[in-house]
Amino acid sequence: MNLFKFSLQLNGFPIKKASRTLKSIQKAIALDCNTYIETKKQDIVNYHLKNNPFYRSFVNAENFTTWNELPVMTKLDLQKPLNDRLSNGFSRKNIYLNKTSGSSGTPFLFAKDKFCHALIWANFIDRYKWFDLDVHTSKQARFYGIPLDKKGYYKERIKDRLSNRFRFSVFDLSDEQMEKNIALFKASSFDYINGYTSAIVQFAKYLQKRNIVLKTVCPTLKACIVTSEMLFDSDKSLLATQFNIPIINEYGAAELGLIAFQNTHDQWVVNNEDLFVEILDEHNNPLPHGEIGRIVITSLYNKAQPFIRYDLGDLGALSESSTLEKPILKCLNGRTGDLVKLPSGKTAAGLTFYYVTKTIIEDKSTVKEFVIDQLELDTFKISYVSSSSLSEENIEAVKQAITKYLEPNLRIIFEQQDQLNRSNRGKLKQFTSHL
Repeated sequence: MNLFKFSLQLNGFPIKKASRTLKSIQKAIALDCNTYIETKKQDIVNYHLKNNPFYRSFVNAENFTTWNELPVMTKLDLQKPLNDRLSNGFSRKNIYLNKTSGSSGTPFLFAKDKFCHALIWANFIDRYKWFDLDVHTSKQARFYGIPLDKKGYYKERIKDRLSNRFRFSVFDLSDEQMEKNIALFKASSFDYINGYTSAIVQFAKYLQKRNIVLKTVCPTLKACIVTSEMLFDSDKSLLATQFNIPIINEYGAAELGLIAFQNTHDQWVVNNEDLFVEILDEHNNPLPHGEIGRIVITSLYNKAQPFIRYDLGDLGALSESSTLEKPILKCLNGRTGDLVKLPSGKTAAGLTFYYVTKTIIEDKSTVKEFVIDQLELDTFKISYVSSSSLSEENIEAVKQAITKYLEPNLRIIFEQQDQLNRSNRGKLKQFTSHL
């Protein structure tokens, strides 16, 4: 048995049962999707109203009649002592316990019951099979952060070895490190790449500069899965060209598991097997397909603590071609807390600002990567890494684009840096509002 699968079972996560359950769920969805979803929504709410005092108090009722009358919960609502949120019969001894990364600024400890966690893994295993990847045996080139303290560092390295993966640095993106990365791919039979978008894109840019296609260096590669950060169309095209393998966009959250995964037809298929995903407006009303709103998710199987109509803090839209049986994510537009607020009163998604700037900077300069901070209502700082300073022509082009797509008379500060600040996990946040 694979060590990864064995470790799940050894720690009390019933992965075999979860895999069987997932197959039965898929059959139920194919037979009558509406009945399956409505039944599971009803079941999980009734369970928590009966067994979770926190949720009963949160809803302020012991039963409910319509789904939309249930309140939407946020991380702030859940930032209470863990024991105050656990359902009856659960304690730290019989749950999966973890915490969010804090990329939204509000990390918190959360719990899943062990079957729910196993079902999440069963879902990942199922999706990877779409691309002939086996979570248990396929060798992974992992572009993730790693704890810098000695104990945490070696713990992750041991987990990597047991899980048949090698971890590449996302903190050192120098040319010297990129050369080492290429050498490692030459010497190893990796099956797939998995990790943070920004670090993988930087590797692809270096390959482009060296005129190297990664598949020729490492012929065993089958796919690249990017996660945790936005993947823009231009970056996806770059990755496809320089890696010459399928580029897969994964969307998930630590507290919920897999939310959406691109299939072989380049559709971002939403997980409707153990989650129920809604797109809501600011008044908690469902939006039509195609319209951007708040992504609100219900975990249909987590009995340890409730994630019912949970506002993840992300903005996105379902495709107009979505159906109940096959919901498709059209786009992600960043986080609700990262909106650009402008002097005129206009607001826009922070990633819109980033995307406008990205198109100009990367097309007309040697900039490797950059981030944008909103310092005041009319003041933005663009911090960038480049071998040379931006020319006056580049700066003027960026200002004109911002004027065109946002509004005039904004103050833009440009600051060249040797490297950008990443989170302690190695993530790069493209836009941050300090208002």
